[in-house]
Amino acid sequence: MKKLIYILVILTTSISCEDAIDIEVPNGKQRLVIDASFEYYLNENPVDIEGGVRLTLSAPFFDKDTPTVSDATVFITDLSNNSVINFTESTEPGFYAPASTAFTPEFNTTYQLTVVYNNETFIATAQLIPTVPIDNVVQGDNTLFDDETEVIIFFTDDGTRDDFYLFDFDFSLFLASEDRFYQGEAFNFSYFYENMVNGRNVTIKILGIDERYYNYANLLIEQSEQEGGNPFQTPPALLRGNIINTTNIDNFALGYFNLSEANRFDFIIKE
Repeated sequence: MKKLIYILVILTTSISCEDAIDIEVPNGKQRLVIDASFEYYLNENPVDIEGGVRLTLSAPFFDKDTPTVSDATVFITDLSNNSVINFTESTEPGFYAPASTAFTPEFNTTYQLTVVYNNETFIATAQLIPTVPIDNVVQGDNTLFDDETEVIIFFTDDGTRDDFYLFDFDFSLFLASEDRFYQGEAFNFSYFYENMVNGRNVTIKILGIDERYYNYANLLIEQSEQEGGNPFQTPPALLRGNIINTTNIDNFALGYFNLSEANRFDFIIKE
């Protein structure tokens, strides 16, 4: 019973009343979409960095093609010393990467993303959010419904701070969690895959996120469950993240600027 309660608790989400996130029903207006997500695997040798700045334009939900943006100026500023890292478009249209050296943020430092597009300036700020390692992953025998496979994830929360996590279970499957109910404890919970993943190698990740991104992720995941697809692609109901248009506040952009320390665990699901 205790284990069942833990599973239900971790799946429970809470939306902060102090930091509201606006939801707008699409009205056909094309908007800039900024996906600036970075994952830092600091426990790996060498340290691995994933992510960059992806710029697209919103399109009608049933359109097959998403327009990319190739004529923008993109840079990140370390606000502690005003040093700037410029980004340039890679060989992948609309994807911007550091022009010279890798972008390696430090903890407890604020960074500002700036995107200049169509003579308008969009900014967002973020800090690198810490996480904890995944201690172990094992395959279980329980199911909630037929044709499912249980995996059990073990990790130990850091009791010195309030943590928010984003779990990435591969195959565009995500879960956001906060440590309110397991502060500083060794904790485990079950996640259930459909049996289509049996015999496959999966990579399970735990990302450190802040409270506002936790709320944003919960709303994206909730929408994706209703509509299907990857929750971190633009959903039918447009969610405003932390991007601000300093030139024209009404012409807001969609998307988010996020910096996460991350850990991952490779696991083969048995048939």
